Amino acid sequence: MKLPLSGLRVLDLTNVLAGPYCSMVLADMGAEVIKLENADKGDTSRQFEPKVNGESYCFAVLNRNKQSIALNLKDPAGLKIAQQLAAQADIVMENFRPGVVKRMGLDYERIRAHNPGVIYASMSGFGQTGPYGQKGGFDIIAQGMSGIMMMTGEPGGRPAKVGIAMNDIASGVTALSGILGALIGKLRFGEGQYIETSLLEAGLAWTPWEFGAYFGSGEIPTATGTRHRRSAPYQAYRTCDGYVTVGAGTQKMWVNFCEKVIGQPDWLERPEYLTQALRVKNVDALERDIESVTTQATTAHWVALLDAVGIPGGPVFGYEQALHDPHVLARQMVHDLDHPIIGPMKTLGLPIKSSGALGSIRQPAPWLGQHSRSVLGQLGYSAQDMEALFAQGTVFDQYPDKARPAA
Repeated sequence: MKLPLSGLRVLDLTNVLAGPYCSMVLADMGAEVIKLENADKGDTSRQFEPKVNGESYCFAVLNRNKQSIALNLKDPAGLKIAQQLAAQADIVMENFRPGVVKRMGLDYERIRAHNPGVIYASMSGFGQTGPYGQKGGFDIIAQGMSGIMMMTGEPGGRPAKVGIAMNDIASGVTALSGILGALIGKLRFGEGQYIETSLLEAGLAWTPWEFGAYFGSGEIPTATGTRHRRSAPYQAYRTCDGYVTVGAGTQKMWVNFCEKVIGQPDWLERPEYLTQALRVKNVDALERDIESVTTQATTAHWVALLDAVGIPGGPVFGYEQALHDPHVLARQMVHDLDHPIIGPMKTLGLPIKSSGALGSIRQPAPWLGQHSRSVLGQLGYSAQDMEALFAQGTVFDQYPDKARPAA
């Protein structure tokens, strides 16, 4: 099976979530991803709980299909190995604070001097330039400074972050699109390039409706709970045993919702509900009216009625319910793997299905330094040289005596 990125080598210097998410997708698509980690502790997320047999389950979910080499980059010999890997890489990725890779000797200009076709991607909190360029950034900082926290949560409540690390993932996805675009550009024009994104910019790029409303009318988006700013009924409503989401986003759906779902055809004549704009304006009253009906039956009852008339709707699941939902399982979003330390485990499945070979989950995440010897061998280091590097602490392998499965 030839995957689209087969034969491409990625040197991954990234850490925690945004960069590793991006490199995981590249690895799923067939790229050989060499994850360069600090000796001893490795990627920060290796310390995250829960741990099984000493290995972080969260790290293992995010770093499948990769190889790990663990180096002491403060040792000139370790830095030399990293530079050798960069000189042979098609793609180099990093998410250090701006300026760090330059001090290390692993910046784009230095690597390009030896590898002119390299595609080099940087991810940071706020970008490489601008007033906040040197400011450290985590997901919650970027969510706060991009305005996203002020439009999340219930109306009148405290600012709330999105339940997942949204800006981190947005940055990883944005970097991924940039890398794939740069690869296509290199195929067409024969040149590599430097690309960069940040948690702040990637998060802002995911707010096109809010951006348009602000510059179109001066509207400042605030928290709306589960409501939509332009459509109603479009939110989660209470039932007698939970919540049901309703997306009756067109006039035809509104008519069917009133007549065939909740049995209130008289609402179609009420002046405050005649148009989409009026329903949005009177959304508080609309919520009270709808919940006076929906709380009389179960979520499953309402979902069945919505499905029967073609109105988008569904239950509001807890995460455990979502992962055990028969549709999620049928779509193979929970994938079984055998990890060399953890043992049998589950990882997220591929969210893209394709008619051809686009991506695959081939091997579990590596233990720290699992591929140090094989990567050094590819660089031409002899067994004697390797043992000297291990002995002086330049290179590290967490389980040096454990048998290694074929990569």
